[in-house]
Amino acid sequence: MESLANFKRDIYCGEPRMAQLGQTLSVCGWTQRQRDLGSLIFIDLRDRTGILQLAFDDETDRAVFEKAASVRSEFVLAARGILRERSSKNPDIPTGDVELQVTELRILAQSETPPFEIIEQVKAGELVRLKHRYLDLRRPELQRNILLRHQAAKVTRDYFYENGFLEIETPMLVRSTPEGARDFLVPSRLHPGSFYALPQSPQLYKQLSMVAGFDRYIQLARCFRDEDLRADRQPEFTQVDLEMSFVDQDDVLDMVEGYMARLFQDILGRELSLPFKRITYNEAITRYGSDKPDLRYGMEIFDLTDTVKDCGFGVFTGAIQSGGGVRGIVAKDAVSTLSRKEIDKLIEYIRGIGGKGIAWVRLSPDGATSSFSKFMTDEEMDAIFQVSGAETGDVILLIADGSNSAVLSQLGLLRTETAKRLGLTQSDQMEPLWIVEFPFFEKNEETGEFVPMHHAFTAPMDECLDYFEIDKERVRAKAYDLVLNGVELSSGSIRITDAALQQRVFDALGLSPEESKRKFGFLLEAFQYGPPPHGGMGLGFDRIVMLMAGADSLRDIIAFPKTKDAAEPMTDCPDNVETEHLDELGLALKA
Repeated sequence: MESLANFKRDIYCGEPRMAQLGQTLSVCGWTQRQRDLGSLIFIDLRDRTGILQLAFDDETDRAVFEKAASVRSEFVLAARGILRERSSKNPDIPTGDVELQVTELRILAQSETPPFEIIEQVKAGELVRLKHRYLDLRRPELQRNILLRHQAAKVTRDYFYENGFLEIETPMLVRSTPEGARDFLVPSRLHPGSFYALPQSPQLYKQLSMVAGFDRYIQLARCFRDEDLRADRQPEFTQVDLEMSFVDQDDVLDMVEGYMARLFQDILGRELSLPFKRITYNEAITRYGSDKPDLRYGMEIFDLTDTVKDCGFGVFTGAIQSGGGVRGIVAKDAVSTLSRKEIDKLIEYIRGIGGKGIAWVRLSPDGATSSFSKFMTDEEMDAIFQVSGAETGDVILLIADGSNSAVLSQLGLLRTETAKRLGLTQSDQMEPLWIVEFPFFEKNEETGEFVPMHHAFTAPMDECLDYFEIDKERVRAKAYDLVLNGVELSSGSIRITDAALQQRVFDALGLSPEESKRKFGFLLEAFQYGPPPHGGMGLGFDRIVMLMAGADSLRDIIAFPKTKDAAEPMTDCPDNVETEHLDELGLALKA
């Protein structure tokens, strides 16, 4: 192969324009395709900025022409020539008015035939593309996403630097203090039998940075959680981690709103309306059945419990008598889309998540049809229409259960699933929302014990302190989440800075003073030396970029992601290690 000696690239492939006609330019890149027309050869040369057509004709040196004839897809080339106007222009690419009449061509590397085409919307399976991720990343679609991610990181740093934040790096090898997910553990060779953990977040270190006097901290932090994966979750992820001293909740939320507005304006040219909407956790659950509702569509939950408590339909009355209720949603103008067959699919969906089914009414122009109207009087049906606000063309979907929490959670999922089937989630509208006043505790369904909904360092609301020992379910926290189009982007809170209150929280969680000191003694001790009031949050940078890119999965905006079973097919990671290495660490594997 030829070398780059005495050759200097002076422009990227996506940059030449008509204003540069007649100039001698040098480019480098990969061959998208080669077209040999006999007396003419055209090569589409691609780099991360776009494509430029290289032209070889009867004016081209014969050796250069023959070299161009040997070029195949994904060959790496360097070319120098004179920019001229194309006779057949391509309006689909920015460089479509020009081409490079090549005078010098070097083949820097050849390529085997790739296992899939390097094109937009490639049909190859994801596993094949992940196995050859270095090829997949050549595709313009992914290159745009990675470029967008780079730009977002720059805007992030610019914004917080301009607002007086200091970027402080926190350790990657930390003490294991599980925050709800399992830690990734790292054995220590120098301390046999002891382990580091990879951080789930820099939570304690950034709080200690506040104690140290760095009143505004920011970090694009790498975090790790050993949990089951899904489309918007990876075992390692990037978090825009921030903390601020001498602030209250409004200060933190205002700062993050400004960041999100700046990010979307600078990169996408889109304006986010400020301030963002705010609703309490209880309101979100009651109205949407979810603490991360998508506000791009309506379908708010309405309560029919009082309306149907004395009706003749046993499914409704039985649920109410068991202490539960009947609630529903209205799919507007959906009667043509939600046929009986489609409703049956929704019923199967609800049964698949543990529900009993759906009662429904279709209000078509020809009249109402229902799965339960034969058990109801006309007056009772009219009352349902009135409470629901349904009109002709709408579909009413109802769920009854002996548990109100089950009714709400099922309707929350049904709301999302119905919106997907109606195409309502395809809108590019942006609807940010703050969820505030989270419960401080939630009950672990397996053990029955109360655990922090956010984490143990979150400050409870002042008016709830009296309930800590007597009624944990009434304790609300100074905690807040940012949600965008149904995706949770951040979690944060105002922190506890009083050592006595922090110990009280540990006591409420069943941690003895001895265990608290062993696990968090360094934090409690630090709080004896003048901690400032502070709060912050961690924003899911990967998820933000995913939404900005319009991608369906985090894997589309991360250069080298893991699969749903936390593996990396390209490098066959994770893998076994040598026995000698285990011996050095004092470890042995169980059969």
